[in-house]
Amino acid sequence: MFTRSLRLPASGTETFFLWGPRQTGKTTLLRATYPDAVWIDLLKAEEYRRYVQNPELLRAELMVETTPRRAQQAQVVIDEIQKVPPLLDEVHWLHENRGVHFALCGSSARKVKRGQANLLGGRAIRYELYGLTGQELGGDFNLERLLNHGYLPRMYESDRPRRLWNAYVADYLKEEVAAEGLVRQLPTFSEFLNVAAFSDAELVNFSTIARDCGVSSHTIKGYFQILEDTLLGRWLPAYTKRPKRRVIAAPKFYFVDVGIVNHLAKRGGVQSGSELYGKAFENWVFHELNAHNMYSEAFATLSYWRLASGIEVDFIINDMQLAIEAKASRRITADHLRGLRALPQDHPRVQQRILVCLEPKSYQTEDHILILPAADFCRRLGAGELF
Repeated sequence: MFTRSLRLPASGTETFFLWGPRQTGKTTLLRATYPDAVWIDLLKAEEYRRYVQNPELLRAELMVETTPRRAQQAQVVIDEIQKVPPLLDEVHWLHENRGVHFALCGSSARKVKRGQANLLGGRAIRYELYGLTGQELGGDFNLERLLNHGYLPRMYESDRPRRLWNAYVADYLKEEVAAEGLVRQLPTFSEFLNVAAFSDAELVNFSTIARDCGVSSHTIKGYFQILEDTLLGRWLPAYTKRPKRRVIAAPKFYFVDVGIVNHLAKRGGVQSGSELYGKAFENWVFHELNAHNMYSEAFATLSYWRLASGIEVDFIINDMQLAIEAKASRRITADHLRGLRALPQDHPRVQQRILVCLEPKSYQTEDHILILPAADFCRRLGAGELF
């Protein structure tokens, strides 16, 4: 069992949402953190049927189980809360009137985000669990394995991850998409997933994907919104403040796990030195930055910077506090540093520039760009030395 970096509140102190893609280990983390919690698992058919028909049962049962004194100490876990949104009204009442604290766990925030469920009046804190990070792997950190197997614990540890990923995508289509009635044509959405995988870490051309899938651009935009709402992907906005030259303003899209990209795009194994390896490496750096941002509660803003000429820096942290370029190369050349060297011409107040790569040792260039091997990047990021 891996020691996760996300630290949840002590039992009986907070009501919160814990979101995360399927199989990131949310349930395992909650059981380890709250071994004495009252547990309601909506994946169980009988539990689901009871509460979907009578959400008020939650109030009746917990008022019996939680005396006023125990209510102040207990944590009630509701797993897959998005399956029965009306339960959130009961959660709200119990939290306000009985002081019961809830951990509300789920793999799809779509109904909550779209206002179809009670948001608890802003009283619930949001946490998010990602796949495995370099810091969590520690001495077992293996970049080749991460870029080929993905970040989900079960896939990372498996010697045959392809079959697991096949089942994962099938379950996603069945449980997250079909069961929620998110699309009218499931085969078309399934084909969209395969096509969208080629847009990982890239600007998205909605028209091209729409043409490949035989649907409208509006439909494709809706499909990407489903990926975001079901926590399977996220957008990275462009940094467009105070431009001196024309910049690209469109966002880039990243899947939350490179393993699913490999599976959907039918990459097979990604080999060091290939273009696909470089894209997988960039996805991994984005994963590490997002996980650290959540777990450390840094609340940093992430973006990318690209000139119309094509010169680019992969990641901008906050308002030019830090600029990071990801290059899966074992020998860094001047060409790899073009974006980081061009950035101060437009934004001279950039505080720190880093290139994450496969070089064996860290060093600094004459113009103060820090070159970091992947493992050193993980160590410094986890220690809070970067942001």
